[in-house]
Amino acid sequence: MAVIRDVMPAFELFQPTSVEAAQAVLDRYGAGAWVLAGGLDSLDWLKDRIRRPQAVVDLGAIAELKGIRERDGGLEIGAMTTLTEVVRHPGVRERYAILLEAAEAAASPQIRNQATIGGNVSQDARCWYYRAGWPCYRAGGNICYADTPDAINREHAILGADRCVAVNPSDTAPALIVLDAQMVIRTAGGGERVVSAEDYFVGPGIDITRMTVLEPGALLTAIRLPRTWAGAQFYFEKIRDRQVWDFALVSVASAMTTSGSTIERIRIAVNGVAARPLRLRAVEAVAEGRPRNEATAVVAANLAVEGAQPLGFNAYKVPLMRNLVKRAIRGVEAAAWTS
Repeated sequence: MAVIRDVMPAFELFQPTSVEAAQAVLDRYGAGAWVLAGGLDSLDWLKDRIRRPQAVVDLGAIAELKGIRERDGGLEIGAMTTLTEVVRHPGVRERYAILLEAAEAAASPQIRNQATIGGNVSQDARCWYYRAGWPCYRAGGNICYADTPDAINREHAILGADRCVAVNPSDTAPALIVLDAQMVIRTAGGGERVVSAEDYFVGPGIDITRMTVLEPGALLTAIRLPRTWAGAQFYFEKIRDRQVWDFALVSVASAMTTSGSTIERIRIAVNGVAARPLRLRAVEAVAEGRPRNEATAVVAANLAVEGAQPLGFNAYKVPLMRNLVKRAIRGVEAAAWTS
């Protein structure tokens, strides 16, 4: 077990006032640079001395990365916008309330005042073996300590494991996926790339050392919410050990439009069950065109957990995920919560 020293290693601190200046530092230091947003995840890594960057790039002084703006009938949220600003913004509340719910569930009010939406979607895995400095696959080793007979793996993956069984910890991620959000990335060298929220997150089969498409030198600058799902019927639920600030054991987000009692369109995503937040495309396909009722919810929920492979201590996630998907489709009023 790594020794927790609670003293940060030495590094150069840069506090640029423009994206161009930040990009110049990132280009200069490459993999040796560390991007600091709200700092809540970063300071844990630095104080425990697990990460030792040459340079830390503090984005707090870059005004263009902050705030929420109207764009093409939707909204554009700067990556350095705090979760508190997201929760309080009238445009988010009126058109994209699911993001408000997810951001509010992410942390206590004090933490939301500091945490940014860019940091929330870009934070690293919370697996305690990895965070404590054990030489696991994700840290460059050749074993997953959470996937051994004696491991403590109550919070780990039941789907999509590929060597690493750590899960994605972001609360806003599934909401952004169902809203079909677009992530704006400044790439190394100054170019711009726009990817869907669904494709922003990667699993260990693509790159076991990263949880997002951000490569050394890249910077998430904004998140765009298109008008496609504005004002839809939303559902968000996060199950955690404590009904205060805590990471999700399982969470679900859905956006739906209906015609009478028939589901016309639906997007649904879950988190806390895999290395990346999962869009449940098969569930969407089976639900669209069906009535929004218990029968549809049961079929969809059973389909959602097909292929689940629980570990020694997290089999509870299978029925938990099944029930959350049922509730996201039928609505909590349509049947008993405990069914």
